[in-house]
Amino acid sequence: MGAQASKQIARRKAISTEKQTLCDLQGSCGTDFPGSDYRPADRQNWMSGIGPDKIRIHQIVWPGTHDSATNKIGIPFVTRPFAQCQSLSIYRQLCRGARVLDIRVNQDRLICHGILKTYSVDVVIADVKKFLSETQSEVILLEVRTEFGHDDPPEFDRYLEEQLGEHLIHQDDAVFGKTVAELLPRRVICVWKPRKSEAPKPGGALWGPGYLKDNWIDTDLPSTKFESNLKFLSQQGAAAGRRFFYRVENTVTPQPDNPIVCVKPVTSRIHSYARLFINQAVAKGWGDRLQILSTDFIDEDFVDACAGFTYARAEGKA
Repeated sequence: MGAQASKQIARRKAISTEKQTLCDLQGSCGTDFPGSDYRPADRQNWMSGIGPDKIRIHQIVWPGTHDSATNKIGIPFVTRPFAQCQSLSIYRQLCRGARVLDIRVNQDRLICHGILKTYSVDVVIADVKKFLSETQSEVILLEVRTEFGHDDPPEFDRYLEEQLGEHLIHQDDAVFGKTVAELLPRRVICVWKPRKSEAPKPGGALWGPGYLKDNWIDTDLPSTKFESNLKFLSQQGAAAGRRFFYRVENTVTPQPDNPIVCVKPVTSRIHSYARLFINQAVAKGWGDRLQILSTDFIDEDFVDACAGFTYARAEGKA
């Protein structure tokens, strides 16, 4: 018992120290970067506001949500706090400005996070379609994967193509160099990541797993995750030369050996440092490598930061 108590005291001290490290870094370096003062007039249409003919796909800093469809997962006040990473529906996330969705399914086409499950993926598709019907030039990067520990839903690639067919931007490496305007009216890049089923083939309506990459580490320590994100970003080439999307997750993960295992209080340790991350990436000369930045519980300031850096790139200021 004494050893366990000592371990918990050490863990809490480490978390406190790392939270202070990020606070001090922000205090000394600030949060400025090219476009940091930009605020979209309409977040639902922020790409349109910058200009579809001015933004190339590789220039976009895509605001994404982590475990996007978990707003109603589990039982409220019982299991939900351990798995909920977003409080808004998919439609409301898109209206707020999110443009990358992280959707995880099981063999029954239900959204899940680990062993917990929620509504059908049909709800996600309906929300995406609703958003597309209300906008004209907003492009969505929709990542759908089979959750770890589950089997692939049967014929799911066919399902995605049937549901989103007219909206799908077909796989083509040339897409990265095109403007949003050149891709219209198609506005969904759908990356399908099955576990055992055959992956999408080149040139098809869906994009394969290799087109969206990240370097996730399992930690609840905010400065450790922040520095890891910078390290892995530094190892990437410039977005203009890549032929895949690279994601940085501005999140930390609850650990089972820690007294605090609910998502929201844990991820809040890093949540407010998205602007600092962009600031540091630019300061270290890696700003041109940033592409997708994702978060738990997406808010307006996070969207504004990504939109602002995108605006600066479109204007030739970054």
